[in-house]
Amino acid sequence: MDIHTEMTAPPLSGGLDPAQAREAADAVRNAIYRATILLDSQKWDEWLALCDESFVYDIKAWSPEINYDMTYLHGSRKDLEALIRLLPKHNTDHSPLTRHTTVYTVDVSDDGATATAVSAFIVFQHLLDGTNSHIDSGESRLFLVGKYYDTFRIENGRALFTSRETRLENRRLDKGSHWPI
Repeated sequence: MDIHTEMTAPPLSGGLDPAQAREAADAVRNAIYRATILLDSQKWDEWLALCDESFVYDIKAWSPEINYDMTYLHGSRKDLEALIRLLPKHNTDHSPLTRHTTVYTVDVSDDGATATAVSAFIVFQHLLDGTNSHIDSGESRLFLVGKYYDTFRIENGRALFTSRETRLENRRLDKGSHWPI
């Protein structure tokens, strides 16, 4: 089957037609990239607006030393609302974080109501201060590397996060790690 035939073929029984599947996948990608921009800008409330009321957020890393997942953060949307209200009171050096996110896969359910996605991310920290601020100030450093495992509810062409599992390759977190990643 050539690509043109495949893209215009009728949907499988109970499935979405290819145009609907593409629209749903685009909505998911848009939500992921928009979340990245909002997190970079520290627009926490706008980021939360991309999340369903049932949203659950996790930050985890595998530890080969203990042969177990370490959980750095587990919270509901309500928990994150409380965390975000406290962010101005946290001890931080105020070095901004910049994320680079690449969406690898988007899988839309047959009914088009839900989707899952896997994305890779890299987070850079741009130092404003530090132990040796006269030396470090203005430097950018690799802060975190990992993958996002997201689930979505899709309604009226809009994808809302229902969960995000942030899987870190790093196991040591520094200042700024209390922020949503």
